Amino acid sequence: MKKNVCLLAAALLAAACQPSAQRTTIEGTLEGVESDTLLMRSVSYDAQGRRDASRLDTVPMQAGRFSISLPNDSTPTEVYLYAKPKGNLAMSMTVRPVTTLVFPGQTVTLSGSMDNCLVEGGDFHRAMNEIKEQTKPYTDRMNAVTATLNERQKNGTLDEATMDSLRGAYNEALDQVFGVHEAYIRQHPDDDLSVYLVSSMGQGKAKELMPLLTDRAKNGALKGLGLAMQKAIEETQAREKARAQIVEGAEAPDFTLKDLKGNDLALSSLRGKYVVLDFWGSWCGWCIKGIPDMKKYYTKYKDRMEILGIDCRDTEEAWKKAVEKHELPWLHVRNTDEADITVKYGIQGYPTKIVIDPQGKIAKVVVGEDPAFYTYLDELFK
Repeated sequence: MKKNVCLLAAALLAAACQPSAQRTTIEGTLEGVESDTLLMRSVSYDAQGRRDASRLDTVPMQAGRFSISLPNDSTPTEVYLYAKPKGNLAMSMTVRPVTTLVFPGQTVTLSGSMDNCLVEGGDFHRAMNEIKEQTKPYTDRMNAVTATLNERQKNGTLDEATMDSLRGAYNEALDQVFGVHEAYIRQHPDDDLSVYLVSSMGQGKAKELMPLLTDRAKNGALKGLGLAMQKAIEETQAREKARAQIVEGAEAPDFTLKDLKGNDLALSSLRGKYVVLDFWGSWCGWCIKGIPDMKKYYTKYKDRMEILGIDCRDTEEAWKKAVEKHELPWLHVRNTDEADITVKYGIQGYPTKIVIDPQGKIAKVVVGEDPAFYTYLDELFK
């Protein structure tokens, strides 16, 4: 018995010595949320730059007050809070959210309204609040342009000339915002905030400004976010290079991916007949819309061509469910981050259909659900 007590004491002591997971808290008061409920999404990046996005969660409010506790023991998390409307849930995603970055173990306090929110938590947030104050005249202008655009669309008075004018006004104000961001980055190349600002400016400006960041910033708390942006820049460059080579008459790059049964399927194994590479996803509305025509033409020409569906940006479960739900009779493989055939083929939009001839040469590239693709097949096999 004494031995068991000693073992129990030792176990409790060991457990007490283990570091507990840090928890991030976001709390405060927000005015103007008509349903007393917030919708929350969160995004974080690990030390290797891999993105982890949360599902959509609800956050209850009482008299405008709320508190959110996130398990977060290693990486900063960017949180987006939307005011849940009483009506259509999807409408909440069309309005500007309150956005904040929180660090592991930190408590961040929000106050104000959805349109004008003060975020307090630490040095990062104090500096960010100063940036927001400097850019407020420009963001107000951008919001006004967006409101005008929405109103014009609603009442049917949005013509091409007005659209061009509004786009120009918006981009001019955005350039002013980016100017403030760039000035901060150049003056504070050591700061975590500079990494955050670089990542929000788009790949063109990020490519220019990332070399200004010091090793301290690149290897600091937001290392994962910086790596993710660097990877995105490199991926875009690879896509552009590949796209220049994905032309009619060029050799189609070979690849091997897993099929529905988990077996390897190589593109080169299909030599001898025409092959249509169909880059698609269950999330892609136009991909799904085109399925009836795809089925029709597969039935019409399956003795002379094969379709190889390359699922992109889906989980394995979602991919398999979509194939079963829509009863897709052709061959299927799933793209992965490790192989990423979309980079090798320079894919920019979905669906993209690439026709490969029996010798393995690219015969046709069609981006989007375009009737020209089916016209081409009829001409090819007439």
